[in-house]
Amino acid sequence: MVGDGRRPAGTSLRAAQEEAGVPPGVWKGRGLAAVGLAAGDVVTERQAELLLGEGRHPDADRIEQALLAEGKTPAKARRATVLGRPIEHNQSPETEDAKERTAWLGMDLVFRAPPTAHIAWALMDDETRRVLELCQDIARDKTLAWLEDAVAEIRWKSGGKKSARVRDGLIVAVFRHYEFRATDSRPLLHDHAVVSIRARRPDGTWGNQTADALMKHIVGADALYTLLFMEEVSARLGWAWEPREVTPGHRPVMEIAGIDQRLIGWQSTRRQQIADALPLLTAKYEERQGHPPGERAAYALACQAADQTRSPKRTELRSLSELRDAWRDSAARAYGADVVAGLAARARAAAAAVWARVRPLVDVALAAAETIAVVYVMRGAFAHRHLLAEARRHLSYALRGRPHQRGLDEQIVQTAIDAYTRPVGRGRMMTADLRALYPHDTEDQAVLRALTRKSSATPYERARLAAAALIARVHAARRADRLNSRPRPHTVAVPTSLNSRLGRRAGRDLEPTTDVAAVELTSRTLEAAAAEMAEMAARLQAGVQERAARLPSAKSAAAPPPSAQQPVQPAQGRTPPTGGVA
Repeated sequence: MVGDGRRPAGTSLRAAQEEAGVPPGVWKGRGLAAVGLAAGDVVTERQAELLLGEGRHPDADRIEQALLAEGKTPAKARRATVLGRPIEHNQSPETEDAKERTAWLGMDLVFRAPPTAHIAWALMDDETRRVLELCQDIARDKTLAWLEDAVAEIRWKSGGKKSARVRDGLIVAVFRHYEFRATDSRPLLHDHAVVSIRARRPDGTWGNQTADALMKHIVGADALYTLLFMEEVSARLGWAWEPREVTPGHRPVMEIAGIDQRLIGWQSTRRQQIADALPLLTAKYEERQGHPPGERAAYALACQAADQTRSPKRTELRSLSELRDAWRDSAARAYGADVVAGLAARARAAAAAVWARVRPLVDVALAAAETIAVVYVMRGAFAHRHLLAEARRHLSYALRGRPHQRGLDEQIVQTAIDAYTRPVGRGRMMTADLRALYPHDTEDQAVLRALTRKSSATPYERARLAAAALIARVHAARRADRLNSRPRPHTVAVPTSLNSRLGRRAGRDLEPTTDVAAVELTSRTLEAAAAEMAEMAARLQAGVQERAARLPSAKSAAAPPPSAQQPVQPAQGRTPPTGGVA
């Protein structure tokens, strides 16, 4: 609640927050109405102590005093303020393993933007800083709304073995921090959203949320937050995004285009500390286990390195304006004042280049093929939530900050499930249908199998190979369908009027675009061209009949009727007289 500062005894919470240079916490979530709070209200010390420390109503003191005035006993008055089961139940003899159980009353979800956003927020002007903070607020609140609408569940019936959707929503206390906890301060705009475990069941009673529901969807929430933050930044500041490979062979991260990459190294000192400590831990692991660490073991070693290199909190506290002045001076000394001063101009110039080469369109079929290939190679068996997280990552890569249509991520997931999956085992798990991925044992599929199972490559590299091969198959199938749908003996030429409307691509054999709507538009255009050609042919036939009627009767009698005439074959290398249909 006071950032990384230390709160002296006897100091009020607001005074400690002002001294630490952090804003007061605010309440968020649709569940606030059930406890008499509203979104945006300041989190007081007593409210946090009651709800997040004891599992009681945030206004328990007033409620308890009113009940005591009515003649209730202290025990009954206190019990009336408890939301759900009292925390004292954990220490009762009736509870199994009571000594090992402690009351769990909240979850801390951290919302952290990409590194280049921290750089822009710390080094640019105050107006840009306020816009980026607004983007952070919007993306965070929308992600929390998705969690409480589509994810959050509460234990209900059968001794808590069944789950149901929470009735009202979540109760969340949000605290904003501005920097790393390290002694060498670096900018880090991030929010701690402390989600209360207390929520209401469908029948109105209070209980505890299931931890599994939120934890299983944390990757999908992360992908959604990043996607929404990118869209807000692009819409309000006009910046574009591009992928940056942090670790070779691993998934890239999205960064603001045009931000000097050297500033990322200046800002990410914590990552370098972890990287320096990791080789020693990895060598000890190989010596102990006899083999290099796998993916899970490598992640565990990275967490261990982070814990070992964690520095103590700073004792010197500074306001945000003092921090920003210090950050600008540090960056200017390291890389020059012109690098810091030209950040906004270079970001706008880079955005123009990105928008010129990246189309703001999403092909659902291709996105589904890429999503299923990546998730299948990375996981083998997977659930709906894994596909949803990957679909949101695909939208981030494809749109580069442009807005996406609401529900498009779910549409991509459903298309992938319908076309490429089959159920596996019990529950809701599924896997890729290899008969759909490799319908024929051709040379290309044989090569694909070897590439996707290449042990020397990282899982993500193998996943990208599988995605590229599957997308190539979709393109080939579309091209075959498009060619087979045309009458082979005939060639349709687009008239000049339509050609000017479509541009240079109208007269060519159009390659598949990245948008289904564009394909439908091309189909409608060709249909209109065919109708116009038919009308031109009808007018030409009418003109021929009219000229034939004007000829002398003897010649007209000697000549066969127009329907019996043989078609005129044009000379080789010449176009037919009509110029439209051959």
